Amino acid sequence: MRVLFWYCERFEWRPELRTLEEAPEAQAGDAREAVVAFIHVEPADVADGSSAETKLVKNAKWLARKWDTRRVVLHSFTHLGDEKAPADAAFALLQRVRERLATVDYTAEITPYGYYNALSMNAPGHPLARIYKSF
Repeated sequence: MRVLFWYCERFEWRPELRTLEEAPEAQAGDAREAVVAFIHVEPADVADGSSAETKLVKNAKWLARKWDTRRVVLHSFTHLGDEKAPADAAFALLQRVRERLATVDYTAEITPYGYYNALSMNAPGHPLARIYKSF
């Protein structure tokens, strides 16, 4: 898994181009004062015994604590590596991460999956506002 974390004062998305035929209709959305995770899920991440899901949760929570926020946005971003997990398995992983964050009182959401989304963001110029992880 490869993840580019951003702390955003403002992050907005609008689905524009459906990339998965089975993707449901989607709506635009926004988040304020949120950790935004651009996530590339690789085949090994969805294999039995993988720790990538747990590491994603822990890293998102760590960064959220640094910024004193309880809001996390999960954004599928399959442009950080060459190998991609199957779409259904990658989406299921994102859903599990969202649920795990919600059980510990984080507001977590997934941007429209199966779409190219128009994005708008505002991030401060701070070393903890942009963090790349590979696990």
